[in-house]
Formats: sequence, C-alpha cells, structure tokens
Amino acid sequence: MATVAEAAEQLLYRPEEAATALRIGRSMVYEEIRLGRLQTVRIGRRRLVPPEYIAQYVELLKREAEATA
Repeated sequence: MATVAEAAEQLLYRPEEAATALRIGRSMVYEEIRLGRLQTVRIGRRRLVPPEYIAQYVELLKREAEATA
C-alpha cells in the first residue's frame, strides 16, 4: 500500500531531486538557480523547485537549442 506522499504527485523537489529529474549534476542545478535560469521557491531556508519551474527550464533549453540551430 502506498503512503499519502507516494500516492500524491510530488509538488516540490529538492535541488538534488530536480537534478535527477533533469539528468544533470547537483552543482549545475545550483548554478542555473544562481543565474536565474531555474526558478525556485523558498520555505524558510530551504530552496525547492516546483515541477512547473522544471518544465519552464526545459522550454528555455529548447528555445536556446532552436536559436542556435
């Protein structure tokens, strides 16, 4: 039987989880956050990434790839 957290869609990702989802390194995620290319929300001192911000970041990458092609 799945727990409530497992059954519900994940609403916020830790930067490490976002890195796994994006198939990039943890340090690259923090660099993209620092540059403002990957947005986050803050809860206390924690930085978390909503799935829609991950999707926006992927769209940004696609636009950049199309611009250089």
